[in-house]
Amino acid sequence: MRSNFAILALLLVATMAAAQMRPPQGQSPNPYGQAQPQTVPPNQVPSNAPSPSSGKQQAPSSTASGHKLLQAKSQDELKAYQDAMSKTDPAQMNAAADAFAAKYPSSELKAALFVRSMNLYGQANNAEKLIELGRKAITADPTNPVSLVQVGAALVEGTRDTDMDRDQRLTEAAKDAQGAIDNISQLMVPADATPERIAAVKASILTMAYDTLGMVDLNKKDPAGGEQEFLKAVDASKAQPEAVVFLRLSVAQDQLKKYPEALDSANKAVQYAPVGSAAQNLAKQQQERLQKLMAAGNGPGIPGSIAPVTPAPNPPAAQTPAPTSPTQTPPAQTPPAQAPPAPPH
Repeated sequence: MRSNFAILALLLVATMAAAQMRPPQGQSPNPYGQAQPQTVPPNQVPSNAPSPSSGKQQAPSSTASGHKLLQAKSQDELKAYQDAMSKTDPAQMNAAADAFAAKYPSSELKAALFVRSMNLYGQANNAEKLIELGRKAITADPTNPVSLVQVGAALVEGTRDTDMDRDQRLTEAAKDAQGAIDNISQLMVPADATPERIAAVKASILTMAYDTLGMVDLNKKDPAGGEQEFLKAVDASKAQPEAVVFLRLSVAQDQLKKYPEALDSANKAVQYAPVGSAAQNLAKQQQERLQKLMAAGNGPGIPGSIAPVTPAPNPPAAQTPAPTSPTQTPPAQTPPAQAPPAPPH
């Protein structure tokens, strides 16, 4: 899916991996608005810290707020990081990140480079390269919820029943999504980030993660499990409701023959989707299908509290960005009238 809420997460969180890194005195921030990692001059290294030449990885220090502070061990490492981070072409960024990791295998900064490379491929709509670079980022830092949630979402979005490695991809997607949930407190944020901004980013990550788990369940023919995960995603995104989450929740409830609940979810998907979007068109198809089923006596009556909702003429601004990746748009198939539709990808 990686719809509007996910785009928010990507745009807001993609640069956070390096946001805690402070420039050496007199060093200006890089052009991308990310602060640079702090170098530790030899004459300022604490007596109990390993020297840069010792070959041991220096333990990350912390800011006053308790956030992790990444550090470069030398000016050469800092310069190599800055040069790599300045790349804007995905392939060049990929090569630079690989070269940095080879030269500085114990660096605390290599994960941030892989995260940037991963996001550049995401912006280029290259899901498989996003997964490849995301896996490198996870290997470098297994607790980063940004890389975990993005890889998990990309895996489940791109998995089809005909894939030879279908089960392995779904297992990996579920593991990564759960890892993002378990490590949400490890999200690196700028020291000046407001509590509201941090809460919004965490909510986006959790929504993506629960949505991924729900999609894994639906792919495994477990709509009951999927419904529970989508309900968690709905709860995580209550401050900024996401249409596609409600649409997928409707599909799970439809498969469980919970027709009133499924119609309620479809109504909300129509309400929150950008006008004229693929998500809204699919939600309307699902809405109409359920209404016909219930009118024909194939389901219980429609309670007045879940009567069809008229879409808002001006959807919230955060809901207006158009999908920028093949994994962001649900498929354009019309759900069959005689059976619950497949979950939208």
